Amino acid sequence: MIRITSPGMITTVQDLGRPGFMKTGFTESGVMDKRSAVVANTLCGNDFNAPVLEMTVTGICCDFIHDTYFCISGGNFSPSLNGVPIKNNKPYLAPAGSKLTMGKAVSGIRTYLAVSGGFAVPLVMGSASTNMKIGVGGLEGRKLKAGDILETGGFKSAPDLKKEVQKDVYPNEITVRAVPGPQDDMFTDTDLKLFFSQIYCVSPFFDRMGIRLNGISLKGKDGMDIISDGIAFGSVQISRNGQPIILMADHQTTGGYAKIATVISADLPKLAQAKGNDRIRFRRITVEKAEKAAVKEMKFYNKLAGR
Repeated sequence: MIRITSPGMITTVQDLGRPGFMKTGFTESGVMDKRSAVVANTLCGNDFNAPVLEMTVTGICCDFIHDTYFCISGGNFSPSLNGVPIKNNKPYLAPAGSKLTMGKAVSGIRTYLAVSGGFAVPLVMGSASTNMKIGVGGLEGRKLKAGDILETGGFKSAPDLKKEVQKDVYPNEITVRAVPGPQDDMFTDTDLKLFFSQIYCVSPFFDRMGIRLNGISLKGKDGMDIISDGIAFGSVQISRNGQPIILMADHQTTGGYAKIATVISADLPKLAQAKGNDRIRFRRITVEKAEKAAVKEMKFYNKLAGR
């Protein structure tokens, strides 16, 4: 059990999402940075999908009411336990009465707190994920506030406190791999070449729903509008002004702009850590290479979990 004394800017309970309900209008939600959430959970001895706290821009301060094993992974928010700096990607034991303090993001923009047993919140459609736009999931469908108390679940055994994973680095310029389509045929060869060669700048308008980019505008063959169809986490829409929007965890279920490409799942955690004025380049790859990257990522998770 933990008590929130300072909630940070935007802190919500998330897991790996709410799949299977997009046909009824509910987006999947879930963590923005799957890699960091899975690392934190695994080092705590949890299942990959255990609920975690996702913090954005500034971290929480909290009191541990009971002895609790925990781990932080993701951006560097200068965490300390009882005034002593601690590392990301390493599990710790917080004795009852301990205080966790976190500050502003030094690198990246999101970080994750996992506790052994996960956070015990009611499931909505099988998921603990918070969707603040419709007020469901997590803790009352909202971001955390000072005074909130979060119950933690039970766990079978203590995690290995000597285990550690190399800390992630979040540069200001990133390259993400993307598969063309599904509406790449609506763009000229010049558009496609430009999309996969220029460096875009992250605009100030980005959130859990999407990341707007600024660059040289794409023209399209005959406009960008389509009959609305399904959206995936990582879909890259081109809006009427010719600029890309990368759809993220809280993306809408359908959209009416042409999608020039889809960022591969293995590279979505990079985008989750992007902030305003960061630079993004897209690298074109095939579906087969995207699948191999996904398999490689899953092998990393399984190896970390000792499977």
